[in-house]
Amino acid sequence: MHICRTIADIRTTTAGFRAAGESVALVPTMGYLHAGHMALVERAKSEGQRVVTTIFVNPTQFGANEDLSTYPRDEARDLAMLQAAGVNAVFLPEVAEIYPEGAQTIVETTDLAKILIGKLRPGHFRGVATVVTKLFNIIQPDVACFGEKDYQQLCVIRQFTRDLNIPVRIVGVPTVREADGLAMSSRNVRLTPQDRAAAVILSRALTQAADLAKTGITASRLRAWVAAHIQSEPRADLQSADIRDAQTLRSISGPLKAPAVILLAVKFGAVLLIDQRVVTP
Repeated sequence: MHICRTIADIRTTTAGFRAAGESVALVPTMGYLHAGHMALVERAKSEGQRVVTTIFVNPTQFGANEDLSTYPRDEARDLAMLQAAGVNAVFLPEVAEIYPEGAQTIVETTDLAKILIGKLRPGHFRGVATVVTKLFNIIQPDVACFGEKDYQQLCVIRQFTRDLNIPVRIVGVPTVREADGLAMSSRNVRLTPQDRAAAVILSRALTQAADLAKTGITASRLRAWVAAHIQSEPRADLQSADIRDAQTLRSISGPLKAPAVILLAVKFGAVLLIDQRVVTP
């Protein structure tokens, strides 16, 4: 497994793959890997002949009062997991390698960046879009795999990839969950035992909402039910509960007539968790 810390190194490595006629599948991560990330790697192995993973805690997608300094990191553990999974190359740049002094260019999906999580975390998706665009330019993969748990992020990436004519195929991978249903996230380790137990309310609400969606319920009533169900958990601090068109993330009203996505953002203590589920009428 090639370990590359500079743009020059990873470009040389991926150029070698392409020179051999091998396709490249990319899995961008912020490290502190778990089974959800490994599912992305396994999918990438089926999509490309060589798999490249990135580990970079991107500062531009964190707000002033967010958890950049406390975001969990364990490089040695991550590298061991990627080695065991058969990853071919890992790109682990320093911040200055990605954002050199004087950098001033950004990428932003002007509408998608301002709704839902983008409204809760101003500038977040601008940071995501900018760093992923840079990774695409640096590595030039044929395909890139992203988790559906970060559903709005997946929509943002698909949007700017299409808008900017970037020749990368975007693959969404289903959410991987713990045995009790909690969506796997690097932030889960920061939950207190009490909050960890309470957080299963998210997946339970989504499961029941999927059944309700088939009863002819309106989008507004379903949204209200989901919000009330989560707020019945005293430890849950609901930040956002919304139902949107699953393809466009446009607002919907009236009875559900097409696939919709329920999007949740809930704080447990200081930890913001997100979850989602696509439901069909």
